[in-house]
This record gives sequence, structure tokens and C-alpha cells, in this order.
Amino acid sequence: MASAAAAAGPTPKRSGPPDPHRIDDDDDDDTYNQSSGPRAPPPVQPAQPSSVRSATQPSISIEQAAKPSFHISVGDPHKVGDLTSSHIVYSVRTKTTSKAYKQPEFEVKRRYRDFLWLYNTLHANNPGVVVPPPPEKQAVGRFESNFVESRRAALEKMLNKTAAHPTLQHDADLKLFLESETFNIDVKHKERKEPNLGESKGMLSTLGINVGSTNKFVEQDDWFHDRRVYLDALENQLKALLKALESMVTQRKAMAEAAGDFSASLHALSTVELSPTLSGPLDALSELQITIRDVYDRQAQQDVLTFGIIIEEYIRLIGSVKQAFSQRQKAFYSWHAAESEMQKRKASQDKLLRQGKSQQDRLNQVSAEVGDAERKVHQARLLFEDMGRLMRAELDRFEREKVEDFKSGVETFLESAVEAQKELIEKWETFLMQLDAEDDETVFYRPPVIQTNKPAGNTAVDRARARIDEDSD
Repeated sequence: MASAAAAAGPTPKRSGPPDPHRIDDDDDDDTYNQSSGPRAPPPVQPAQPSSVRSATQPSISIEQAAKPSFHISVGDPHKVGDLTSSHIVYSVRTKTTSKAYKQPEFEVKRRYRDFLWLYNTLHANNPGVVVPPPPEKQAVGRFESNFVESRRAALEKMLNKTAAHPTLQHDADLKLFLESETFNIDVKHKERKEPNLGESKGMLSTLGINVGSTNKFVEQDDWFHDRRVYLDALENQLKALLKALESMVTQRKAMAEAAGDFSASLHALSTVELSPTLSGPLDALSELQITIRDVYDRQAQQDVLTFGIIIEEYIRLIGSVKQAFSQRQKAFYSWHAAESEMQKRKASQDKLLRQGKSQQDRLNQVSAEVGDAERKVHQARLLFEDMGRLMRAELDRFEREKVEDFKSGVETFLESAVEAQKELIEKWETFLMQLDAEDDETVFYRPPVIQTNKPAGNTAVDRARARIDEDSD
């Protein structure tokens, strides 16, 4: 059978498109016909990298993808106004993907009191939410460059945290602050329409119930009680840490000033030293002390901007959290005030019911008042419970951001300190290498001062030099 197949000749090739692996061509290979093993598989070409670069980004959640992004910078601080009305104006530049804004990029001018207005308004609009606060007011030294820079950085951080908040980023007043070109006019118009805006009652005022109370609030929820105790302790520790940091910054500035005085003394000594082998190193050491002074000054400012600004921010944030606690306390008073009012209405209703049908019209009116009071009690209780759930989420968010911010701040603080020490070590090592090069007289060489011929003076120094010259002759 095999001989018959061989006599039949080669197998005819298939018709159709050419085979890319040339399988049919291999049938005529004499080497293959003589081998007894199976056909080797066709070679597989390795995958070639695509010429189109992939733009795939790391996967994120659907919520994150739908959430608008904001990048806000506060810059260009400059002083405007006359002596009695002078203040600092900042440029607020915003880049956003939110469709609620007219443009993706825009810029407005704002002063400090505008940031303060935004903070108070957001607190009133969003009871229970921890609103990022602006830096504290300062009457003395508010135009100094270091203070202006630290305030600018704090205002920028406040806006970016506000815009990143899932609730606050949709507030209409944030949009007004970031986008309005006629901000002062728009705010006055808004205050005329909403005269109670500054009372910070928010949704509590919509119930028509007096939220004030002279009774001391006793926390019934252990979770909130523990958080309040924790926040009080954290605030005290942060204030102590800030005081220690301020002391260290003051010490760095004092060291910088001392280095400057030391440099001036060394330079003065180098000018009267006659031997160039000593005056040169003294003058070089004087210049090195100037560098050390600049490093200390720069490090003091960096300590404030990297770590001090975070400590101050969280001291203010704790104050904002306590305001949210106060709003929850008002909601509690509102709920119980509504219940007290409802009980009064029900007592009046029961009294009328005992009087029979003679007071039917009055009974109908009181029954309607009881129904309205019950509705207010229900709304106040829901508001209190919703505010409690919101504050739990806000405090969890506060803890997460606190860990991230302090970790980042400490890392930046340490990196800044390491870089400053590296710079100082490099300067000192260079100076020591120059001192060790004793055979090179040009290391600390200073060209001599060429003096013109002039008649000899009659000072004590001139007479001493003249006697020295005579003795040498």
C-alpha cells in the first residue's frame, strides 16, 4: 500500500489563497519524505509590540470616575488700598471637569474676608459637615512676606479640600466664590434674598422651632462622647506641638542671626590680618558662615510651610468639628422642643374632648395643630438622626485625611531637614579640603590691593612702619 501511494506521485496542492506557513510547499521536501517522524509544527512568529502607545490608566471606581475633579491654586498676593483700607488680594485659579461651571479654567480675585464668608456660609448650608476652615486673622505683621506666604498656602489647601469634599463641591455658594466676577454684588444680592443666612441655623430654622436652650447638653451616645473627649485631647496635644515647633523655628532664626554676626567678625579680622596664608582662610570661613545663615533662614521657613501649616490646619479643623457637634446639639434641642410643643397641643386637645361637642370648631383647629406638631417632631427626629449618621462619616473622613496629611507632612519635614544638613556637610567638606591643600598657595589667594604712590602719612601706623623699614636697613 505504501509503495502504491508512493507510485501515485506527489499530492496535488490545494487551491485557494496561499498558505502563510507554507505547509503545502513542505510536501515536496525530500528530507521530509525520507524521514519517518511526524511533521514539525510551523514556526510561530513572536508578537510584535504595537506602534500605538496604550493610554490605559489604572482602574478606578465608577463613583470616582463620575466625580468632578478640581485643581485650585491661590497665588499672586499683592497689597492694594490706601493706609486705612490696605489689604492683600489673591488670584484664585480653578481647573475643573465639573459641568456646573461655565469654563474648565477660570480665575478671580479674592481677599481674606471672602474666604471667611465662604467658610461661614458653607457651615450654615451644610449642618453636620466638617468644613475646612481658613487661617486665623492677624492684625500685626499681616503684610510680612513670610506671613503672606503661609496664609496663601493655607487658603489654597482650604479651597482644594473643600472642592474635594463629596458634599461641599456641589454647594452653590462654592461655585459663586470660585466663578463670580462680581462677587461682592452677588453676595449682597444673596443676603437681601436670604436675610437669615448669617444665623448659622441651616435646616433647623426651616422647622420654625427655637433651637436655643439654657439646659446643659448631656451626650447620650457613647460613640460621640468618646470622640468629643478624643478631640479635646488631640487639640491640646497639637497646640503643645505647635508651640514647640515655633520655639524651634525661633531658635533656627537666632542661629541664622548668630551666623551672620560671626561672618561679619571673621571678615573684619581677615581685613587686618597681614599674612595671606591666614587672611585667605578667614575670609573663606566668613563667606561659609553667610551660606550657613541662609540655610538656617530657609529651613526655618520650610519648617513652618511643611509641618507647621498642617498642625495649624488641624487645630482649626477640630474647631470646625466642634461646630458640627454644636449643630447636632441644636438639632437635639429642636427635636425635644418639638416634642414639648406637641405634648402641649395634645393636652389642649384632650381638654376639649372632655368638654364634648360644644367646642367642635376649636377642637378641629387644635386637632390640626396636633397633626402639624407631630409632623415637626418627626422631621426634627429625622434631622437629628441623619445628622448623627453624617457626622460619623465626617469623623471617619477626618481620621483618614489626618493620617495621610501628617504622614506626608512629616516626610516632607524630614526630607527638608536632611537636604539642609547635606548642604551644610558639603560646604564644610569643601572648606576642609581647601585647608588641607597646604602646598597650593592659590586656594585662598586674594589679589593684593594696588596702592598709588602718595606721600607718607603722619599717623601712628605710618610712623611705626617707617621705623620698621629703618631698622631693616
